[in-house]
Amino acid sequence: MPAGVAALWRKAGHEVTALGRGGEDASGADVVVVAVPGPAISAALGRVAGLAGQVAIDATNAYPSRDEAFGSLAAEVKSFAGDPVAESFSLNFVVLYDQIAAQRARPGSSYAADDGARDITEQLMSDAGYDPVPLGGLDKARGLEDLTWLLFAGMKDGASIFYRFAVPGEL
Repeated sequence: MPAGVAALWRKAGHEVTALGRGGEDASGADVVVVAVPGPAISAALGRVAGLAGQVAIDATNAYPSRDEAFGSLAAEVKSFAGDPVAESFSLNFVVLYDQIAAQRARPGSSYAADDGARDITEQLMSDAGYDPVPLGGLDKARGLEDLTWLLFAGMKDGASIFYRFAVPGEL
């Protein structure tokens, strides 16, 4: 996820800095996007300074597991970053990022967010080529995250995860 969407954001004119596995400092960032495996959130964010007060977007997946001490992955991110936090980009398929611009209609992308994270989340979604689809406050994050379980279970069982949406009159 990080490299694909970062390229889209750079193309839209954003300055993007990737934080690695060391003790980086996020101070001064406009937004911090967390894109690590769900079980690695605490370990990864525990090594990053300057998170408090930054807008944070959780883009991790609950698959294969999560820390059940938190109500959602976004709540785990919030325990490090504080307010505001959004849950977004976790349902977007990385392999399709290079195909977004070629679509007849912009694809939608769902998110849940604290009030203070909504505008920047919508801007980054739009700049990546998506139409933002708000689902409500961060209390909806767990439901959004749980959709990854459904998608991964379907893929494991051989279900098609790609659908063609027809425009009315073109059926």
